[in-house]
Amino acid sequence: MTKAIRASSGTDALRIEDVPTPTPGPDDVRIRVHAAGLNYTDALLVAGLLPSPAPMFTPGVEVAGVIDAIGSGVSGLRVGQRVVATLPELGGFAEEAIAAASRVVGIADSLAFERAVAVPVLAPTTLLVLRASRLAAGETLFVPSAAGAAGTLLVQLAKRVFGAKVVAGASSEEKRELALGLGADIAVDTSHASWSERVREGTAGRGADVVLLREGGDVPAASLRALGFRGRLVVFGVDNMFDTAFTKEQVGSLLAQNQAVIGVATFSLPEAEVQAAVREVLELVERGVIEPVVSHVVELAEVRRAMHDLRERRTSGKVVVRVRA
Repeated sequence: MTKAIRASSGTDALRIEDVPTPTPGPDDVRIRVHAAGLNYTDALLVAGLLPSPAPMFTPGVEVAGVIDAIGSGVSGLRVGQRVVATLPELGGFAEEAIAAASRVVGIADSLAFERAVAVPVLAPTTLLVLRASRLAAGETLFVPSAAGAAGTLLVQLAKRVFGAKVVAGASSEEKRELALGLGADIAVDTSHASWSERVREGTAGRGADVVLLREGGDVPAASLRALGFRGRLVVFGVDNMFDTAFTKEQVGSLLAQNQAVIGVATFSLPEAEVQAAVREVLELVERGVIEPVVSHVVELAEVRRAMHDLRERRTSGKVVVRVRA
């Protein structure tokens, strides 16, 4: 038997239970989990805002730990190897988790599990979004929610890998200071309706070359106002996005300003491309080029509260669940 968090979708109820130790299939590995990443997806699943795989399930879509069993068809991995993995079928908030071998990446002995687990989901979300944006050295990028898990990594990648100028958006002074400390050139208060004007002021009136967008509502209109001539608006994530529609005036402005709208959905990209991004970002972390911002490390018994804080946007950086020392 092994311990796991069990959730009932829509009830916000979580409890730690003893469950049968899972057995890997032919193309799977079993991971002795040391740390798991807490993602917005987990919070939405538990709250019933996304469809759950079963009435009772174990959340958790990314883990770091040690392989302790391997399926008969697996090659290139070994028992005892330190790894990270993504789990599309969930199950990460447990002492033992099953992962498809194709979604497992080895990590260096020097990389702590709690740092490594901040990478598997965020790597494709950040690196591949920036590549899709065609961001070039010297261009200006606007990063919304720049103190969040993805935002803190986007700021670092844009500055230290792509050589861009970064305008960071955040709703509190503390979060703006965090973004500036990570290398952002300018930070604007996105809690003010005029934040797009601050972006233009910070770019000598030109606007940003690339504006990232992951929220709907009134945010797309402001994002377009912050975008410069021949700029690229890059849409990723689904936070309130289905409430969004471009007006004919906005479409006319896009045309007149020779701007482009680019959509990025990592779940539909080739798996090899996604895993290559994970390996690339892990290497950058191991070399000290970038550093995942892990703001909170919680125990299994504290996951419910951490999920609530995440949904209420009370956290900065990545929240990690410590499963075992």
